[in-house]
Amino acid sequence: MKTIKIGSIGLGRLGYEHAKNLATAVPGVQLAAVCDIDAARVAQVREELDVPFGYTDFEEMCRNPELDAIAIVSPSDLHVEHIRIAMENGKHVFCEKPLATTVEACQEAEAIVNAHPGLVFMLGFMRRFDKSYLEAKKKVDNGDIGKIILVRSYNQDSVATIESTLKFAPHSGGQFLDMSVHEIDLIRWFTGSEIKNLWGIGGVFAYDLYRELNDGDNVAAMVQCENEAMGFMFLGRAAAHGSHVETEIIGTKGTLRIAAVPASSHLEVMSQHGVCRECYADFLERWHDAYVTEMCCFADYVRGNGKPEITAADGTAVSRIAYRCKESFETGKMLPLFD
Repeated sequence: MKTIKIGSIGLGRLGYEHAKNLATAVPGVQLAAVCDIDAARVAQVREELDVPFGYTDFEEMCRNPELDAIAIVSPSDLHVEHIRIAMENGKHVFCEKPLATTVEACQEAEAIVNAHPGLVFMLGFMRRFDKSYLEAKKKVDNGDIGKIILVRSYNQDSVATIESTLKFAPHSGGQFLDMSVHEIDLIRWFTGSEIKNLWGIGGVFAYDLYRELNDGDNVAAMVQCENEAMGFMFLGRAAAHGSHVETEIIGTKGTLRIAAVPASSHLEVMSQHGVCRECYADFLERWHDAYVTEMCCFADYVRGNGKPEITAADGTAVSRIAYRCKESFETGKMLPLFD
């Protein structure tokens, strides 16, 4: 099996998670380079993970002839430029969500990807690589629960991570772009249909910063698909019990439910507080295995074994829907996806 040498940009929380996984958990892959604007952080990660090359200049990293591919885990507003630089230097690209911070930028990214048909591009919707979601998708495709009526999804960050969340908020693109893209992707994936109408609502319940940003700290949206299936998503920033991602798919012949209780294991703790189960501490713990699996698949695609199911076009589609949800939230009106 050919060893795929990958360079990764961005060493924040998720960037470091990907770097660590590439270095230690993905067979047939070498984390050959890391890049970040923080030189001290680059040096630290290089030493910890035994990475041959370190950079603070992304283009310089992409010119390294030893690299086969680039993992882009940089700030979202840099994704398009980084995709362009990587592909113009002949590198396959894995890019974290969102594809970009505007629909126009997403379309620009699509054009770049389409101009390099010989290179692999894959977008990081990791839930499609989670064991439970994959099993649910198989059952849906097999017709086990009949025609899909509703996809309901909750996505709540843990209050334990609120400090970093608040720092990120002004640069996140808003709750709908930052958090709902996964829910939107799931609705499109499970229903096999595009969305035609949507209604975004929400408010500021705990953190006034979101009011200053014309955003909400807890928001929700109802959507209607072209095939009449419905979707509901709730997005929150500060769940007291931990990181909570829950999905339910209701069909005409049955219902599938994933993680109604976001327990990190089957362990039950009995104490003076009663009986409880510990929840995932944050999204990195919840999706660790999915992050590893998606990188394994990316490496296989680079080797020529198949093509990514998740495309740049998917990134544009979910971003368009997310922004329209934000517009609905701001105006208080139910809107069609396209005027």
